[in-house]
Amino acid sequence: MLKGFAPVTGAHPRVLILGSMPGALSLRASQYYAHPRNQFWPIMGMLVGAEPALPYPQRLARLTAAGIALWDVFDRCEREGSLDSEIRDDTALTNDFRGFFTAHPDVATVLLNGGKAAQSFQRRVLPALPDLGLRCVRLPSTSPAHASMRLDAKRAAWRDALQAAGIAAA
Repeated sequence: MLKGFAPVTGAHPRVLILGSMPGALSLRASQYYAHPRNQFWPIMGMLVGAEPALPYPQRLARLTAAGIALWDVFDRCEREGSLDSEIRDDTALTNDFRGFFTAHPDVATVLLNGGKAAQSFQRRVLPALPDLGLRCVRLPSTSPAHASMRLDAKRAAWRDALQAAGIAAA
């Protein structure tokens, strides 16, 4: 059984970015989006200054300073390899989102990094939550497995979503 990470939050996040479950390399490194070909940190570098060249704690500090929290839909699951398609849904347990949103009432937007995160959040998490008026946006996956979309197009989609949520993104 794989175990995910704790959420990364600042004092008053307004946006929550959710993946599905950290990949094998991320789990080994104990860092979100640690795969060198994942485009999450290059995109966040361009948009909020969380450059991939910065040490990991500084990247997280840049995200939280911008009002962004980071987490995953699943707390634990069984999966062979790193692909979302390999997550065994019958073993997947979601994180405590009721507790998260109670502790972080300023979060109004959830940005879902890819299809598995979006599908799982909408099917397994939202129905169990009270109506919080959350704005949920499915974004193109930053995973290296989603190579059919160019980096500039992904960056534009992420920029637009962050700006719509009131996050100053370049």
